[in-house]
Amino acid sequence: MGSAALWQSARRGQSVLGIERFDIGHSMGSSHGLNRIIRLAYFEHPKYVPLLRRAYELWRETEALAGEQLLYITGGIDGGPADGRIVTGALAACVEHDLPHEVLTAAEINRRFPGYRLPDGHAGVYQPDGGFVASERAILAHVSLAVAAGAQLHARETVLGIEPGNGRVVVVTDRGRYEAGRVIVSAGAWIADLVPGLAGTAVPERQVLGWFLPRRPELFTPAVFPVSNVATDLGHVYQFPSWGIPGFKIGLYNHFRERGHADHLSREPTPADEEALRRVIRACFPEADGPILRLAACLFTNTPDEHFVVDTLPGHPEVVVASPCSGHGFKFASVMGEVLADLATTGTSRHDLSLFTYDRFTAPAA
Repeated sequence: MGSAALWQSARRGQSVLGIERFDIGHSMGSSHGLNRIIRLAYFEHPKYVPLLRRAYELWRETEALAGEQLLYITGGIDGGPADGRIVTGALAACVEHDLPHEVLTAAEINRRFPGYRLPDGHAGVYQPDGGFVASERAILAHVSLAVAAGAQLHARETVLGIEPGNGRVVVVTDRGRYEAGRVIVSAGAWIADLVPGLAGTAVPERQVLGWFLPRRPELFTPAVFPVSNVATDLGHVYQFPSWGIPGFKIGLYNHFRERGHADHLSREPTPADEEALRRVIRACFPEADGPILRLAACLFTNTPDEHFVVDTLPGHPEVVVASPCSGHGFKFASVMGEVLADLATTGTSRHDLSLFTYDRFTAPAA
């Protein structure tokens, strides 16, 4: 979100500085591991769909300006028990927003896409616009476009504090102090360090991704294996075709429910991490149950309702808070850059952000 906001702010002619604690392109947060899923049939809430439509437009614009492909369309499946949250929610989003889709039984999914072996009683919503974004390359594309538009960028510099007041804001780092009219705080798993009001609300959680060499690689290419998001008896998992690394990629939401401060969560995968992923592969994707190729730990930042926090700080409109998180944020990076730049420059957005208010967890119930 930070790299996209940097570009969107710079292209508006703003004098803008981006500060990154780690390297430009790093493996400490939530964006590495080559790619991230993008999907329109959004089971989490139909209000996300207009944002996603704009995200697709902006990803394609970014591709054109950067001169490289970032968005790959494979089709997408949102699956699980036929009456479960994922299937019914995805279907509701498709119906409300008139998205092309098919509702398939598990047997139909398994026949059409033989890399899958979903159990009886499961179903899926197939939506042909699903796919993935090349996340690591996308960040570098946003950064390159931002610098070309005049943005300044500092890496390996840690923000220690943000001091708003009198319509201005001072950002204190381990290298200096910077004063600006507005600040966008997009610090991922460290956001509560800089916005203390989110302590206990934006909670980091360790996740692990795995790449496995399929026994039948031809079943897991982008041409024949759609990305997916499936509720199973072993947990809620998400899958990618082989791309970049010659292996089927899988992740398990709320992997081991390891939560804590981002600095203290382990980035080192373990045999137990591999086994947790392999159990799901054996049950639902058995032809992918080959040798492990790569494991990578990343961080989610979860809110209690799993929706984002995108708002100005109450009492301090000069501080824009961005925590698009809970494991489903990256696909929105392109449009969130636009939203955040709008909030920083005009204080408003044309998009409906009512799901994402800062104070919804502390405001009294209506």
